[in-house]
Amino acid sequence: MNENDLDAASRPFSSPALRGSSAAPAAPAPRPPRLHLLALNPTDSVTEGFLPAAARLGLAVTLLTDQPEAHERAYGRRGGDGAAPHPFPALDIVPCDVRDFAEVISRIAADGRHPRAVFTNSDHLQAQAALAAQYFGLPGKDWRAALRTKNKAELRRALAAAGPDVADPVWAAELATGQDPATLAGLDDAPYPCVVKPREGVASEDVVLVADADELVRRCAEIRERRPGAALVVEEFLDGELRTLETLGDGRTLHVLGAFRTELSPPPHFIEERLHLLPAPPPQPHTDQVLAQLRALGVGFGVCHTEYVVQGDRARLIEVNYRAIGDQCDLVLAELLGIPLFEHILRTHLGEPLPDELGARTDGRVRMEYVMADRAGRLASAPPASVTERDGVRLDYRPLRGIGEEHPLHRTNRDFLGVLRATGTDQGRIDTAVARFLAAHRWEIV
Repeated sequence: MNENDLDAASRPFSSPALRGSSAAPAAPAPRPPRLHLLALNPTDSVTEGFLPAAARLGLAVTLLTDQPEAHERAYGRRGGDGAAPHPFPALDIVPCDVRDFAEVISRIAADGRHPRAVFTNSDHLQAQAALAAQYFGLPGKDWRAALRTKNKAELRRALAAAGPDVADPVWAAELATGQDPATLAGLDDAPYPCVVKPREGVASEDVVLVADADELVRRCAEIRERRPGAALVVEEFLDGELRTLETLGDGRTLHVLGAFRTELSPPPHFIEERLHLLPAPPPQPHTDQVLAQLRALGVGFGVCHTEYVVQGDRARLIEVNYRAIGDQCDLVLAELLGIPLFEHILRTHLGEPLPDELGARTDGRVRMEYVMADRAGRLASAPPASVTERDGVRLDYRPLRGIGEEHPLHRTNRDFLGVLRATGTDQGRIDTAVARFLAAHRWEIV
Protein backbone atom coordinates (compact mmCIF):
# COMPACT_ATOMS: atom_id res chain seq x y z
CA MET A 1 0.00 0.00 0.00
CA ASN A 2 1.32 3.43 -0.92
CA GLU A 3 1.95 5.21 2.36
CA ASN A 4 0.79 8.47 0.83
CA ASP A 5 -2.44 7.04 -0.54
CA LEU A 6 -4.62 7.70 2.50
CA ASP A 7 -7.81 6.21 1.04
CA ALA A 8 -6.33 2.93 -0.20
CA ALA A 9 -7.38 0.91 2.83
CA SER A 10 -11.06 1.78 2.32
CA ARG A 11 -11.25 0.72 -1.34
CA PRO A 12 -12.10 -2.85 -2.45
CA PHE A 13 -9.24 -4.78 -3.95
CA SER A 14 -9.55 -5.02 -7.74
CA SER A 15 -7.10 -6.30 -10.32
CA PRO A 16 -7.84 -6.17 -14.08
CA ALA A 17 -5.33 -8.95 -14.66
CA LEU A 18 -7.16 -11.33 -12.32
CA ARG A 19 -10.45 -10.57 -14.10
CA GLY A 20 -8.92 -11.41 -17.44
CA SER A 21 -9.10 -7.84 -18.62
CA SER A 22 -6.63 -6.55 -21.17
CA ALA A 23 -6.93 -3.03 -19.83
CA ALA A 24 -3.72 -1.53 -18.56
CA PRO A 25 -3.51 -1.03 -14.78
CA ALA A 26 -4.29 2.44 -13.62
CA ALA A 27 -1.30 4.67 -13.09
CA PRO A 28 -0.46 5.20 -9.41
CA ALA A 29 -1.50 8.50 -7.95
CA PRO A 30 1.36 11.00 -7.84
CA ARG A 31 3.06 11.30 -4.53
CA PRO A 32 2.68 14.60 -2.73
CA PRO A 33 5.76 16.86 -2.61
CA ARG A 34 7.83 16.25 0.49
CA LEU A 35 8.99 18.81 3.03
CA HIS A 36 11.92 17.86 5.24
CA LEU A 37 11.50 19.81 8.48
CA LEU A 38 14.29 20.05 11.09
CA ALA A 39 13.33 20.43 14.75
CA LEU A 40 14.61 20.00 18.27
CA ASN A 41 11.82 19.96 20.87
CA PRO A 42 8.16 20.42 19.80
CA THR A 43 7.03 24.05 19.65
CA ASP A 44 3.70 25.81 19.21
CA SER A 45 4.99 27.40 16.00
CA VAL A 46 5.49 23.99 14.39
CA THR A 47 2.57 22.16 15.99
CA GLU A 48 -0.06 24.84 15.44
CA GLY A 49 1.50 26.78 12.58
CA PHE A 50 3.79 25.00 10.14
CA LEU A 51 2.49 21.42 10.25
CA PRO A 52 -1.14 22.45 9.64
CA ALA A 53 0.06 24.79 6.88
CA ALA A 54 2.01 21.95 5.26
CA ALA A 55 -1.13 19.80 5.36
CA ARG A 56 -3.18 22.55 3.72
CA LEU A 57 -0.53 22.85 0.99
CA GLY A 58 -0.73 19.10 0.35
CA LEU A 59 2.82 18.43 1.52
CA ALA A 60 4.03 15.20 3.03
CA VAL A 61 6.41 15.96 5.91
CA THR A 62 9.50 14.16 7.12
CA LEU A 63 10.34 15.64 10.51
CA LEU A 64 14.00 15.13 11.40
CA THR A 65 14.65 15.53 15.11
CA ASP A 66 16.95 14.49 17.94
CA GLN A 67 13.87 14.18 20.19
CA PRO A 68 11.55 11.80 18.30
CA GLU A 69 9.69 10.54 21.36
CA ALA A 70 8.74 14.09 22.38
CA HIS A 71 7.29 14.69 18.93
CA GLU A 72 5.46 11.35 18.97
CA ARG A 73 3.78 12.41 22.22
CA ALA A 74 3.05 15.92 20.97
CA TYR A 75 1.18 14.67 17.92
CA GLY A 76 -0.70 11.87 19.63
CA ARG A 77 1.19 9.07 17.89
CA ARG A 78 1.27 6.99 21.07
CA GLY A 79 -1.33 6.04 23.60
CA GLY A 80 -2.53 2.59 22.59
CA ASP A 81 -5.89 1.43 21.28
CA GLY A 82 -8.65 3.97 21.28
CA ALA A 83 -6.32 6.97 21.14
CA ALA A 84 -7.48 9.79 18.91
CA PRO A 85 -5.77 9.76 15.50
CA HIS A 86 -2.99 12.28 15.14
CA PRO A 87 -3.85 15.32 13.03
CA PHE A 88 -0.99 14.94 10.52
CA PRO A 89 -1.38 11.62 8.66
CA ALA A 90 1.31 12.47 6.08
CA LEU A 91 3.97 12.97 8.77
CA ASP A 92 7.03 10.78 9.29
CA ILE A 93 9.11 11.36 12.42
CA VAL A 94 12.73 10.35 11.85
CA PRO A 95 15.54 10.34 14.45
CA CYS A 96 18.50 12.44 13.38
CA ASP A 97 21.36 14.44 14.91
CA VAL A 98 19.96 17.63 13.44
CA ARG A 99 22.73 19.85 14.84
CA ASP A 100 25.16 18.14 12.45
CA PHE A 101 24.54 19.41 8.90
CA ALA A 102 26.41 16.45 7.37
CA GLU A 103 24.16 14.02 9.22
CA VAL A 104 21.07 15.94 8.08
CA ILE A 105 22.19 15.72 4.45
CA SER A 106 23.02 12.03 4.80
CA ARG A 107 19.67 11.23 6.40
CA ILE A 108 17.70 13.07 3.72
CA ALA A 109 19.68 11.35 0.96
CA ALA A 110 19.20 7.93 2.56
CA ASP A 111 15.45 8.54 2.74
CA GLY A 112 15.26 7.96 -1.01
CA ARG A 113 12.50 10.54 -1.48
CA HIS A 114 13.94 13.71 -2.97
CA PRO A 115 12.82 16.72 -0.95
CA ARG A 116 10.97 19.66 -2.42
CA ALA A 117 12.03 21.82 0.51
CA VAL A 118 14.23 21.74 3.61
CA PHE A 119 12.97 24.03 6.37
CA THR A 120 13.36 24.76 10.07
CA ASN A 121 11.96 27.30 12.49
CA SER A 122 14.59 26.55 15.12
CA ASP A 123 17.13 29.19 16.11
CA HIS A 124 19.74 26.47 16.45
CA LEU A 125 19.24 24.79 13.06
CA GLN A 126 19.08 27.58 10.47
CA ALA A 127 22.59 27.07 9.08
CA GLN A 128 22.10 23.29 8.95
CA ALA A 129 18.84 23.63 7.02
CA ALA A 130 20.37 26.20 4.67
CA LEU A 131 23.37 23.96 3.92
CA ALA A 132 21.10 20.95 3.30
CA ALA A 133 18.86 22.96 0.97
CA GLN A 134 21.91 24.16 -0.96
CA TYR A 135 23.27 20.61 -1.20
CA PHE A 136 20.06 19.37 -2.81
CA GLY A 137 19.74 22.40 -5.08
CA LEU A 138 16.65 23.73 -3.30
CA PRO A 139 15.60 27.28 -2.42
CA GLY A 140 16.76 28.39 1.00
CA LYS A 141 18.55 30.94 3.10
CA ASP A 142 22.18 31.82 2.55
CA TRP A 143 23.98 29.65 5.11
CA ARG A 144 26.44 32.46 5.74
CA ALA A 145 23.63 34.83 6.70
CA ALA A 146 22.15 32.12 8.93
CA LEU A 147 25.51 31.67 10.65
CA ARG A 148 26.28 35.37 11.14
CA THR A 149 22.86 36.08 12.63
CA LYS A 150 23.07 33.14 15.01
CA ASN A 151 26.65 33.94 16.08
CA LYS A 152 26.28 37.22 17.98
CA ALA A 153 29.98 38.06 17.78
CA GLU A 154 29.96 37.57 14.02
CA LEU A 155 26.81 39.69 13.76
CA ARG A 156 28.60 42.58 15.48
CA ARG A 157 31.61 42.19 13.19
CA ALA A 158 29.41 42.16 10.08
CA LEU A 159 27.50 45.28 11.13
CA ALA A 160 30.73 47.09 11.97
CA ALA A 161 32.08 46.20 8.52
CA ALA A 162 28.94 47.66 6.92
CA GLY A 163 29.96 51.08 8.24
CA PRO A 164 28.33 53.81 10.34
CA ASP A 165 26.02 54.86 7.50
CA VAL A 166 24.26 51.48 7.88
CA ALA A 167 24.58 50.74 11.60
CA ASP A 168 25.73 52.70 14.62
CA PRO A 169 28.81 50.95 16.08
CA VAL A 170 28.14 48.84 19.16
CA TRP A 171 31.04 48.02 21.47
CA ALA A 172 31.48 44.25 21.82
CA ALA A 173 34.09 41.70 22.88
CA GLU A 174 34.16 37.91 22.58
CA LEU A 175 35.24 35.29 25.11
CA ALA A 176 36.19 32.38 22.89
CA THR A 177 35.44 28.75 23.59
CA GLY A 178 37.58 27.60 26.52
CA GLN A 179 39.12 31.04 27.11
CA ASP A 180 39.53 31.97 30.79
CA PRO A 181 36.91 34.55 31.95
CA ALA A 182 39.64 36.23 33.99
CA THR A 183 41.05 37.66 30.77
CA LEU A 184 37.99 39.93 30.56
CA ALA A 185 39.23 41.92 33.54
CA GLY A 186 41.66 43.61 31.16
CA LEU A 187 38.92 45.21 28.99
CA ASP A 188 39.88 48.78 29.85
CA ASP A 189 37.55 50.29 27.24
CA ALA A 190 34.43 48.39 28.32
CA PRO A 191 31.50 50.87 28.66
CA TYR A 192 29.98 49.60 31.92
CA PRO A 193 27.29 48.59 32.56
CA CYS A 194 27.61 45.84 29.93
CA VAL A 195 25.56 42.83 28.89
CA VAL A 196 27.07 39.36 28.85
CA LYS A 197 25.37 36.56 26.91
CA PRO A 198 26.12 33.21 25.27
CA ARG A 199 27.38 33.75 21.73
CA GLU A 200 24.75 31.40 20.29
CA GLY A 201 22.18 31.76 23.05
CA VAL A 202 18.39 32.12 22.82
CA ALA A 203 15.41 33.20 24.96
CA SER A 204 17.51 35.54 27.14
CA GLU A 205 18.97 32.50 28.89
CA ASP A 206 22.14 33.45 30.79
CA VAL A 207 21.84 37.05 29.57
CA VAL A 208 22.71 39.41 32.42
CA LEU A 209 23.66 43.04 33.02
CA VAL A 210 27.01 43.55 34.82
CA ALA A 211 28.15 46.71 36.57
CA ASP A 212 31.93 46.40 36.53
CA ALA A 213 34.90 44.20 35.63
CA ASP A 214 34.71 42.12 38.81
CA GLU A 215 31.06 41.26 38.23
CA LEU A 216 31.75 40.54 34.58
CA VAL A 217 34.38 37.93 35.40
CA ARG A 218 32.19 36.42 38.12
CA ARG A 219 29.07 36.20 35.93
CA CYS A 220 31.03 34.66 33.05
CA ALA A 221 32.44 32.04 35.41
CA GLU A 222 28.91 31.24 36.64
CA ILE A 223 27.64 30.83 33.06
CA ARG A 224 30.59 28.58 32.28
CA GLU A 225 29.59 26.32 35.17
CA ARG A 226 26.24 25.77 33.44
CA ARG A 227 27.71 25.80 29.92
CA PRO A 228 31.23 24.36 30.12
CA GLY A 229 33.53 25.95 27.57
CA ALA A 230 30.77 28.05 25.96
CA ALA A 231 31.76 31.07 23.92
CA LEU A 232 30.36 34.32 25.35
CA VAL A 233 29.85 37.86 24.10
CA VAL A 234 30.12 41.08 26.12
CA GLU A 235 28.25 44.01 24.62
CA GLU A 236 27.48 47.64 25.24
CA PHE A 237 24.17 47.98 27.09
CA LEU A 238 21.67 49.54 24.68
CA ASP A 239 19.17 51.36 26.84
CA GLY A 240 15.84 52.43 25.37
CA GLU A 241 12.48 51.15 24.16
CA LEU A 242 12.74 47.59 22.84
CA ARG A 243 10.93 46.82 19.59
CA THR A 244 10.77 44.04 17.06
CA LEU A 245 10.42 43.97 13.30
CA GLU A 246 8.84 40.95 11.62
CA THR A 247 9.73 40.43 7.96
CA LEU A 248 9.09 37.91 5.19
CA GLY A 249 10.99 37.74 1.92
CA ASP A 250 11.56 35.53 -1.10
CA GLY A 251 14.97 36.91 -2.08
CA ARG A 252 13.28 39.44 -4.36
CA THR A 253 10.53 41.06 -2.30
CA LEU A 254 10.85 41.80 1.41
CA HIS A 255 7.56 42.44 3.24
CA VAL A 256 7.25 44.03 6.67
CA LEU A 257 4.62 41.98 8.51
CA GLY A 258 4.45 44.10 11.65
CA ALA A 259 6.29 45.33 14.71
CA PHE A 260 5.93 44.83 18.46
CA ARG A 261 6.89 46.91 21.47
CA THR A 262 8.36 44.67 24.15
CA GLU A 263 8.36 45.21 27.91
CA LEU A 264 11.09 43.44 29.87
CA SER A 265 11.59 42.45 33.48
CA PRO A 266 13.83 44.77 35.52
CA PRO A 267 17.62 44.29 35.15
CA PRO A 268 19.90 42.49 35.62
CA HIS A 269 17.88 39.91 33.63
CA PHE A 270 15.97 40.45 30.37
CA ILE A 271 12.74 38.43 30.33
CA GLU A 272 9.89 39.41 28.01
CA GLU A 273 6.82 40.15 30.13
CA ARG A 274 4.46 41.53 27.49
CA LEU A 275 4.31 42.63 23.88
CA HIS A 276 2.06 45.15 22.13
CA LEU A 277 1.58 45.16 18.36
CA LEU A 278 2.44 48.61 17.04
CA PRO A 279 -0.03 50.28 14.67
CA ALA A 280 0.67 49.79 10.97
CA PRO A 281 2.75 50.90 9.22
CA PRO A 282 5.69 50.37 11.61
CA PRO A 283 7.40 53.58 12.75
CA GLN A 284 9.97 55.42 10.69
CA PRO A 285 12.86 56.08 10.31
CA HIS A 286 13.61 53.03 12.45
CA THR A 287 12.00 50.47 10.14
CA ASP A 288 14.07 51.48 7.11
CA GLN A 289 17.23 51.48 9.23
CA VAL A 290 16.55 47.94 10.43
CA LEU A 291 15.87 46.80 6.86
CA ALA A 292 19.19 48.29 5.74
CA GLN A 293 21.02 46.40 8.49
CA LEU A 294 19.26 43.17 7.53
CA ARG A 295 20.38 43.65 3.94
CA ALA A 296 23.96 44.16 5.14
CA LEU A 297 23.72 40.84 6.99
CA GLY A 298 22.37 39.06 3.91
CA VAL A 299 18.94 38.50 5.43
CA GLY A 300 16.00 38.54 3.04
CA PHE A 301 14.73 35.01 2.44
CA GLY A 302 11.94 33.51 4.48
CA VAL A 303 10.73 34.84 7.80
CA CYS A 304 12.83 36.82 10.29
CA HIS A 305 12.32 38.26 13.78
CA THR A 306 14.62 41.20 14.62
CA GLU A 307 14.96 42.95 17.97
CA TYR A 308 16.23 46.51 18.23
CA VAL A 309 16.37 49.43 20.64
CA VAL A 310 15.12 52.92 19.82
CA GLN A 311 17.54 55.70 20.76
CA GLY A 312 16.17 58.96 19.41
CA ASP A 313 15.89 58.62 15.64
CA ARG A 314 18.28 55.64 15.54
CA ALA A 315 17.53 51.93 15.55
CA ARG A 316 20.28 49.86 17.16
CA LEU A 317 20.09 46.10 16.68
CA ILE A 318 20.06 43.76 19.66
CA GLU A 319 19.82 40.50 17.74
CA VAL A 320 18.46 38.90 14.59
CA ASN A 321 16.51 35.65 14.88
CA TYR A 322 16.27 34.19 11.38
CA ARG A 323 12.92 32.49 12.05
CA ALA A 324 9.36 33.40 13.02
CA ILE A 325 8.72 35.23 16.27
CA GLY A 326 7.84 32.68 18.95
CA ASP A 327 5.92 32.32 22.21
CA GLN A 328 2.64 32.24 20.21
CA CYS A 329 3.14 35.74 18.77
CA ASP A 330 3.41 34.28 15.26
CA LEU A 331 0.08 32.48 15.69
CA VAL A 332 -1.62 35.69 16.80
CA LEU A 333 0.06 37.70 14.04
CA ALA A 334 -1.29 35.34 11.37
CA GLU A 335 -4.77 35.65 12.88
CA LEU A 336 -4.69 39.46 13.08
CA LEU A 337 -3.22 40.01 9.62
CA GLY A 338 -5.83 37.72 8.10
CA ILE A 339 -3.32 36.09 5.72
CA PRO A 340 -2.04 32.51 5.36
CA LEU A 341 1.25 33.48 6.98
CA PHE A 342 2.63 30.00 7.59
CA GLU A 343 1.75 28.91 4.06
CA HIS A 344 3.53 31.97 2.67
CA ILE A 345 6.64 31.09 4.67
CA LEU A 346 6.66 27.50 3.41
CA ARG A 347 5.97 28.59 -0.17
CA THR A 348 9.16 30.65 -0.23
CA HIS A 349 11.10 27.47 0.60
CA LEU A 350 9.23 25.68 -2.19
CA GLY A 351 10.58 28.29 -4.60
CA GLU A 352 7.31 30.16 -5.07
CA PRO A 353 7.45 33.97 -5.23
CA LEU A 354 5.55 36.04 -2.72
CA PRO A 355 2.79 38.32 -3.98
CA ASP A 356 3.70 41.97 -4.33
CA GLU A 357 0.95 42.76 -1.83
CA LEU A 358 0.00 40.37 0.99
CA GLY A 359 -3.41 41.96 1.55
CA ALA A 360 -2.92 42.04 5.32
CA ARG A 361 -5.33 43.79 7.65
CA THR A 362 -3.94 46.84 9.43
CA ASP A 363 -6.57 47.55 12.10
CA GLY A 364 -5.80 44.70 14.48
CA ARG A 365 -4.24 45.19 17.91
CA VAL A 366 -2.82 42.62 20.29
CA ARG A 367 -1.32 42.40 23.75
CA MET A 368 0.62 39.29 24.69
CA GLU A 369 0.79 38.94 28.47
CA TYR A 370 3.07 36.30 29.98
CA VAL A 371 2.36 35.14 33.52
CA MET A 372 5.71 34.25 35.07
CA ALA A 373 6.87 32.28 38.06
CA ASP A 374 8.69 34.48 40.55
CA ARG A 375 10.20 31.61 42.50
CA ALA A 376 11.13 27.96 42.20
CA GLY A 377 8.59 25.41 43.38
CA ARG A 378 5.44 23.48 42.56
CA LEU A 379 2.50 25.07 40.80
CA ALA A 380 -0.37 24.52 43.25
CA SER A 381 -3.17 26.45 41.56
CA ALA A 382 -3.75 28.28 38.29
CA PRO A 383 -6.68 29.04 35.99
CA PRO A 384 -7.59 26.58 33.22
CA ALA A 385 -7.50 27.34 29.53
CA SER A 386 -10.28 29.68 28.46
CA VAL A 387 -11.51 31.79 25.55
CA THR A 388 -13.87 34.71 26.13
CA GLU A 389 -15.10 37.68 24.09
CA ARG A 390 -16.40 40.92 25.55
CA ASP A 391 -16.56 44.55 24.39
CA GLY A 392 -14.79 43.68 21.14
CA VAL A 393 -11.86 41.99 22.89
CA ARG A 394 -11.03 38.31 22.59
CA LEU A 395 -9.08 36.79 25.49
CA ASP A 396 -7.40 33.45 24.86
CA TYR A 397 -5.58 32.10 27.92
CA ARG A 398 -3.37 29.04 27.56
CA PRO A 399 -1.57 27.36 30.47
CA LEU A 400 2.07 26.57 29.81
CA ARG A 401 2.70 24.61 33.01
CA GLY A 402 0.46 21.95 34.54
CA ILE A 403 -0.86 21.93 38.09
CA GLY A 404 1.53 19.92 40.25
CA GLU A 405 4.61 20.51 38.08
CA GLU A 406 7.73 21.56 39.96
CA HIS A 407 10.43 23.67 38.33
CA PRO A 408 13.50 25.69 39.27
CA LEU A 409 13.60 29.40 38.46
CA HIS A 410 15.29 29.78 35.07
CA ARG A 411 15.00 33.55 34.52
CA THR A 412 13.97 32.90 30.90
CA ASN A 413 10.72 32.19 29.08
CA ARG A 414 10.84 28.74 30.66
CA ASP A 415 9.43 30.50 33.73
CA PHE A 416 6.18 31.27 31.89
CA LEU A 417 3.16 29.76 33.66
CA GLY A 418 0.71 30.82 30.97
CA VAL A 419 0.14 33.20 28.10
CA LEU A 420 -2.82 35.52 27.64
CA ARG A 421 -3.52 36.54 24.04
CA ALA A 422 -5.73 39.65 23.95
CA THR A 423 -6.85 40.81 20.51
CA GLY A 424 -9.20 43.43 19.13
CA THR A 425 -9.10 46.82 17.44
CA ASP A 426 -9.07 49.14 20.47
CA GLN A 427 -5.90 49.13 22.59
CA GLY A 428 -7.58 50.75 25.58
CA ARG A 429 -10.25 48.06 25.74
CA ILE A 430 -7.60 45.39 25.34
CA ASP A 431 -5.55 46.72 28.26
CA THR A 432 -8.66 46.95 30.44
CA ALA A 433 -9.65 43.37 29.63
CA VAL A 434 -6.16 42.09 30.45
CA ALA A 435 -6.10 43.91 33.79
CA ARG A 436 -9.52 42.49 34.64
CA PHE A 437 -8.43 38.94 33.79
CA LEU A 438 -5.21 39.12 35.83
CA ALA A 439 -7.05 40.54 38.84
CA ALA A 440 -9.65 37.77 38.71
CA HIS A 441 -7.19 34.82 38.73
CA ARG A 442 -4.39 33.50 40.91
CA TRP A 443 -1.27 31.50 40.21
CA GLU A 444 0.16 29.93 43.38
CA ILE A 445 3.59 28.35 43.69
CA VAL A 446 4.53 26.46 46.85
